[in-house]
Amino acid sequence: MPFIAAIQGIDLPSSGESFADAFRVFHGRGGCFPGSEHLTLDWYPPVLLLTSFREVSNTTLKMYKEELSSWWENTSQVEPLNLVYQCRSSTPTTTQLISGSVPEAHVVTENGNKFLVHLLRGQNHGLFLDMSSGRQWVKEHSRDKNVLNLFAYTCAFSVASLSGGASSVVNVDMSKGALKIGQRNHELNGLVEAGGVRFLGHNIFKTWGKLKKLGPYQLIIIDPPSYQKGSFVAKNDYIKLVRRLPSLLLPGGSVLLCLNAPELGVEFLRSQVSSAAPELLFSKRLENPSTFPALDPERALKVLLYQLPENGPRV
Repeated sequence: MPFIAAIQGIDLPSSGESFADAFRVFHGRGGCFPGSEHLTLDWYPPVLLLTSFREVSNTTLKMYKEELSSWWENTSQVEPLNLVYQCRSSTPTTTQLISGSVPEAHVVTENGNKFLVHLLRGQNHGLFLDMSSGRQWVKEHSRDKNVLNLFAYTCAFSVASLSGGASSVVNVDMSKGALKIGQRNHELNGLVEAGGVRFLGHNIFKTWGKLKKLGPYQLIIIDPPSYQKGSFVAKNDYIKLVRRLPSLLLPGGSVLLCLNAPELGVEFLRSQVSSAAPELLFSKRLENPSTFPALDPERALKVLLYQLPENGPRV
């Protein structure tokens, strides 16, 4: 079993290290482990989440559980195995607890910040682990900046920004439910009194006027879904975001353009910028976490950094 063999050398934090960070244990989706491309294994302390992107038989699932139980015991864990299995081969996603339990209020940490997650509800768990490097970059580069966080979801970028000393953050997302969890995340990190944080449950494409009034911004983060029917389709809609950037940015400001769509590579994003906002200058692509190895980086998460020159015009 390739994925079991691949994790044999990985030691999870002991049960006493209750604030050990969440991370991806095994990433078959990157194509580096032939035969296990459909599997991922994530550690959301104190729970392991096994995800399959194709249907597996009950016999195979039982084998996964047995192998993981054996591995768990060999890592000298004191606590029993907590294991959730999710199958994403069809819609709706099916999720089941197959061993142990999940905390009722499940809080994990990353880069010194706390986040509320929910492993038993749907395929989005509240914190996308592949974006940890992006959040760390934002935390290190947001001091005294006015930040705009588009497609904020549960506002993890906002938590990172304010923890890094941002002067203000505007979070925008159509899902008021996700933003409520985002507010909880700010409470968990003692950021409620930080001031200067807003949560706007708006359609981004219908609120440009308000966003412009709350700006200009020194850092803009765009992390949209790749395909959300009736809301956002990256191939058609990303350029609508990009063309607004010069009017929202202060000269010298930065933009983090993110996209997790295997069918759209780096050149797609770069062509969007060169076409709709050529005054933005490409700086670099942020590296993904080492726990997300990929044979083809073009199919992996793309996080590109752009900047508006100090003498760049605002329109």
